Amino acid sequence: MALFSGLARLAEELAGTSSRLKKRAAIAGAIAAVEKESPGGEDAGLFALYVAGMPFAEADSRRLNAGGALLSKALLAVSGASDAALTAAYRRHGDLGAAGFDLIEASVRGAAGLTLSEVAEVFGGMALARSTAARLSLVERMLRRASALEVKYLLKLMLGDMRIGVKQSLVEEAIAVAASGDSDSVSVGAVRNAVMLEADLAGAVRRAFAGTLAEARMRLFHPLGFMLASPVESPEEAIARFTSKPEKVPIGKKPKKGKKTLEELEVEALKDAPDREVEMAVAVEAAEETAQARVEAFLEDKYDGIRAQVHCGDADQAGRVAIYSRSREDVTESFPELEEAFAGVTEPLIFDGEILGWDFDEGGLAEGPRALPFAVLGQRIGRKRVSNEMRRSVPVVFMAFDLMYADGDLLLELPMSERRNRLEAVVERLVERTTSPIEVDERARERQAVLFAGSQSEGVPRLMISPCRLVESAEDIERAYADARARANEGVMLKAAGSVYQPGRRGLAWVKLKRELATLDVVVTGAEFGHGRRAGILSDYTFAVRGGGGEFLNVGKAYSGLTDAEIAEMSAWMMAHTLDDQGHFRTVEPLMVLEVAFNNIMRSGRHASGFAMRFPRILKIRTDKEVDAIDTVERVEEVYQSQVDKPVE
Repeated sequence: MALFSGLARLAEELAGTSSRLKKRAAIAGAIAAVEKESPGGEDAGLFALYVAGMPFAEADSRRLNAGGALLSKALLAVSGASDAALTAAYRRHGDLGAAGFDLIEASVRGAAGLTLSEVAEVFGGMALARSTAARLSLVERMLRRASALEVKYLLKLMLGDMRIGVKQSLVEEAIAVAASGDSDSVSVGAVRNAVMLEADLAGAVRRAFAGTLAEARMRLFHPLGFMLASPVESPEEAIARFTSKPEKVPIGKKPKKGKKTLEELEVEALKDAPDREVEMAVAVEAAEETAQARVEAFLEDKYDGIRAQVHCGDADQAGRVAIYSRSREDVTESFPELEEAFAGVTEPLIFDGEILGWDFDEGGLAEGPRALPFAVLGQRIGRKRVSNEMRRSVPVVFMAFDLMYADGDLLLELPMSERRNRLEAVVERLVERTTSPIEVDERARERQAVLFAGSQSEGVPRLMISPCRLVESAEDIERAYADARARANEGVMLKAAGSVYQPGRRGLAWVKLKRELATLDVVVTGAEFGHGRRAGILSDYTFAVRGGGGEFLNVGKAYSGLTDAEIAEMSAWMMAHTLDDQGHFRTVEPLMVLEVAFNNIMRSGRHASGFAMRFPRILKIRTDKEVDAIDTVERVEEVYQSQVDKPVE
């Protein structure tokens, strides 16, 4: 039986290795060794799963239900350490696992040696435990049998935060290497395809060694990776992504067939002209080529909702619907109207799209695109029970913009244009069937039955398709952007017509154009210690604007945008200017001015200003600006009111 100590030693080695190839070789060697020790068993699969930082396979709906508070309590009980000692250890590392290593090592106790299968058994018990006390007991018993190094990586694994520089993609490569031996008989592509289809990394290990990767079949009800878009700052930049441009070739080198070097363009443009005229002529010709090039990209609105996948129509699980967020969390229970609407679908499908709050009129669907602001939709996030009042005040729809699975096949390798055609055909068939009422009989729901308040015909449509068309020019994009903002949407998306769907990738085939609001100058009022490599560094900053009476009113918190050197300088300054040390958080003298950007501003009771920034990021440290010159809460109100997508008040 393979021991968890072997995995812990490997994880420690990987954490100290920067070379990707060395990491892959080490993981492959370890997986091969475990498989050799127990051929055809579960250990090699568990080893790969745990190295990737996952207690359960993606397709496994079980959860450990053990957060930092429970694990800290177990660690204190097992180590005998004080709260102060744990706080100090955590402050040193910014990581509970590393803190646990220090505390257990200091306790100087032996360990019996856990096997991988025993760890799996404990994890299974935690998922089934009906009380926090039961889970705590299981964790304590496991940690008491573990060495300091094992405790470190057990805690990291349970928190889903290994921090060893290993992603699932690297483990997939290592599986292929391990199963191939001295040959190249197992391809990385085959391993990845099996993992994508079945969402079971451990199962892919078994298939790789058994030679059955080709037998993997798609299962619904596990989230696939979402394809992401890269940002662009202007329509011209967006157009440039989808048009051919002259090839830049070093002097003396030959261009690719059919291409011209910049030198040749210069000669053709203006043979005997002065240098400046040559540059201008070449620039004009390049601009004309770009303008005349055929743009093959779809344009659609960029909505400010919740990115999601809808899985439905499995014949073996009639009526089952699953909705997954971009973070791959199952959010179905937060949107029962969508679950009700898709429950009647009888063909297996996976949609990619956006959950939107939607403005329904009394007769059903309001005319024209009427998405509600995210500030309104945000009230639905994380709710385990959605009342009729919430269904009325924040109704939702699913805006589909891609089709990932249909007719028993994954469609990811098809070009965007073909996927779009299939999506339109599917939505046309289903749009009148995917309805649900604004209200339901809550008493019936309490009896675990779905009973609509009226007949099915009284439901409102819940499935929509994102309007989409081929784009023609930068001017066309600019007009579309203005129209999208007028509809209170974030901006526009452009997707190459021939692009395949790349799960989990942020490539150049999809781009998004959205523009920031005016920035604000704020003053830092507090700072928190960071985590991981920022442990022991004050790197998360709370900031404020000035109120009508000159007081400082907090408006947000940010931790991104500064360089490591700037953060180190800021941290030292914050420590020297601390007014109140509350442990993890410090109130500091309001003297440091920052310029911050953000996606939008929402009204909020969380901050004294009455507002909160969404996705704030630091642009620069304003050493040139006095605190008296920072922005006011009145300016924040102005920016808020300027937003076309603010909630109706």
